[in-house]
Amino acid sequence: MDKVMNLFLCGVGGQGILLASEVISSACIHSGFDVKQSEVHGMAQRGGSVISHIRFGEKVYSPLIEPGDADLVVSFELLEALRYLPYMNSNTRVIVNTQKILPAPVATGMDTYPADVLDQLKQRKLSVFPIDAFDIARSIGETRAVNMVLVGALSVFLPIQENIFMQVIEKRIPEKIRKVNIDAFLKGKETVRGMRTDS
Repeated sequence: MDKVMNLFLCGVGGQGILLASEVISSACIHSGFDVKQSEVHGMAQRGGSVISHIRFGEKVYSPLIEPGDADLVVSFELLEALRYLPYMNSNTRVIVNTQKILPAPVATGMDTYPADVLDQLKQRKLSVFPIDAFDIARSIGETRAVNMVLVGALSVFLPIQENIFMQVIEKRIPEKIRKVNIDAFLKGKETVRGMRTDS
């Protein structure tokens, strides 16, 4: 792989973004890439915004993605995808969890949740892959596995073999919840693979 690949993860506190970021970064390292990762999680425990930058390639010199340079964005919450539009460009692929987590102004009735988030993304000519990761996680028996559904979805676009992800998940996830997380990963991968038209 000649170029450095830029992955941008965003969502809100409590969605498992940091664990997802760790799994992805470890899979990149085990695949022989140089990896730099950075995260911001101010007020995360109160449902605040959480982001993670992951950059990998033959040699990476900085952990931060410049605005407009994200190759792939994974938004763990629907509205968060709009918040980080400045990191996207016309070639960015955007995986969007359609789950809604109401921000405080909406929850208190002071504002309204946009009804057209996906339309706004598509109007910008972005390649958008909407996925109801919460419903998928619920269908396999563990709503806390939303993050692994989205890691599986992202894996479709990465030059990393599935068995590497399996090794990382087996090493990182406790045994009692390992199978459901593997099932979540595979289901997310299968769902987005079915949406691709460029493969």
